[in-house]
Amino acid sequence: MISVSIIEDDQSYREGLEDFINASGEFRVLNSYPSAETAYPHIIEHPPSIAIVDIKLPGASGVDLIYRIKKMRPGIQCMVCSFYDDNEFIFNALRNGASGYLLKDSLAHEIIESLRELYGGGAPMSRYIARKVISVFQEKPEVPNLSELTERENEILKLIATGVAIKEAAAELHLSAHTVTKHLKNIYTKLHVNNRIEAVNKLNQR
Repeated sequence: MISVSIIEDDQSYREGLEDFINASGEFRVLNSYPSAETAYPHIIEHPPSIAIVDIKLPGASGVDLIYRIKKMRPGIQCMVCSFYDDNEFIFNALRNGASGYLLKDSLAHEIIESLRELYGGGAPMSRYIARKVISVFQEKPEVPNLSELTERENEILKLIATGVAIKEAAAELHLSAHTVTKHLKNIYTKLHVNNRIEAVNKLNQR
């Protein structure tokens, strides 16, 4: 029997999950918990094959719990089961180690099938969630508007793109390193990026 742990603060929903999972004949509930804090130490000590995790929990979130579980026990397969279907919740969960994402309106047989798929190496998702994930990957990349940059900022960005350090760029442009750094911060803001690598990537997309 494949062991499953449940982390869900809604007692009635949690008990419903326990009942039909235990009745499946394939899976058994090893333990269930109402919060991340009660679940984490016990799951690490007594790891299940699969953890079903709600996103919104009292205290630490389900995403935080998934991250901590995968860090300590990477072999545990984590599947979200939640009412929340916003992109932020979906992609935070997937980025932090969830291998599946179901909505709570899923039927009992759909959840069992998803557990089966997850244990077999798949990535089960509710249809609505799968469509949202696909739509994000199909979005056309935003073309950077380098015309927003000043002449000096364009000059600095093109120079940085050649791989020179800030001090070298400053010397070539007869500026202080502090001034070049300030220009770079302005460039990052205008291009909606966080660092020089992302800025250079936007330059190369042009």
